[in-house]
Amino acid sequence: MIPYGRQNITEEDIKTVIETLQSDFLTQGPKIAEFEQAFAKYIGVKYAVALANGTAALHLCALALEVKPGQKVITTPITFAASANCVRYCGGEVVFADIDPETYLINYDSVVKLLESSPMGTYQGIVPVDFAGRAVDLEKFRALADKYNLWIIEDSCHSPGGYFIDSKGKHQNCGNGNFAELAIFSFHPVKHIASGEGGMITTNDEKLYKKLLKLRTHGIVKSDELYTNTIEFAGGITNYPGWYMEMQDLGYNYRLTDFQAALGTSQLKRADEGLKRRRAIAEKYRDAFQNSPFIKGQSGVVEGHAYHLYIIEVEDRLGLYNYLRTQNIFAQIHYIPCHLMPYYRNLGWKEGDMPKAENYYKHCISLPMFPTLTDDEQEFVIDKIKAFFNQ
Repeated sequence: MIPYGRQNITEEDIKTVIETLQSDFLTQGPKIAEFEQAFAKYIGVKYAVALANGTAALHLCALALEVKPGQKVITTPITFAASANCVRYCGGEVVFADIDPETYLINYDSVVKLLESSPMGTYQGIVPVDFAGRAVDLEKFRALADKYNLWIIEDSCHSPGGYFIDSKGKHQNCGNGNFAELAIFSFHPVKHIASGEGGMITTNDEKLYKKLLKLRTHGIVKSDELYTNTIEFAGGITNYPGWYMEMQDLGYNYRLTDFQAALGTSQLKRADEGLKRRRAIAEKYRDAFQNSPFIKGQSGVVEGHAYHLYIIEVEDRLGLYNYLRTQNIFAQIHYIPCHLMPYYRNLGWKEGDMPKAENYYKHCISLPMFPTLTDDEQEFVIDKIKAFFNQ
């Protein structure tokens, strides 16, 4: 069986997790900070906050940026539902902007059109997604956000190690905080770095960082974390006792465990190696299909692409999908457009609202893409796709 994605757990990963399981801490221990610091260094950002999963990360971003009921936030319809749902969790209104059919990313001009056609203050933020591992040009979106007083949450779940090149020719790593207030990552097993479940928020904003730490743990602050060292307690002013804590905000239990953090830290050490292999696999797919008449579009070779997914667009996508399954090749579809999900249809979205995203969805299929995919397995996948189209 060849799946579209697969985790790679090594003996060193297992050893690291076992050592943590045998330590004094299974949660709220030193492995969390170790993972956060290592990840922040890898991305090139000041702060990182480890969380239970990518969805929790998105939710806390929306909370930290104070999304309120009725406020409008723009995102792409071609993403996992959580990118939009985080706004709904806070009572906000999601407004979708169509994609660029060449990049599969949120279309800058579509966002401009939304903003220019509405009174200033209509929108509060943008959630661009580094879909499939291709980085959004956030420099352009930052200028737009500044013009309209918007914040940006960068959904980088598909793109640790990815980057775009800015107007000065400099590499800008996904999630480095130079253009977005907050960015999020996922450590689901099919992602670049696997910790079972898990997520991370990155930022260069110290105020937001401290707010996220509080929201991650019920909104509770303990005695050694309080900004002052005295309190009116038991009828007088005294130092905080060691057991003292206070709930300052309505937060959540979105913590990551220490053994998950240990696995994530171990996986992070091989991140560049895995990224190099993903890019080699992408190049081989590109070369195999670039002159094929049945290919309507494909991910191709793009500088800075992190290749969580490799996507081709074909006619008879359903036929190919079903045929590959008979050959034990389990390709996948990413994604059914969010605005066509029943939940969002019930909010008024309908077919025809996002024509480019809908056309992409009719033809897209994600091919096997993971670092341990062998050359022989990839050749088998390529040969079967060509055989289906009689090539």
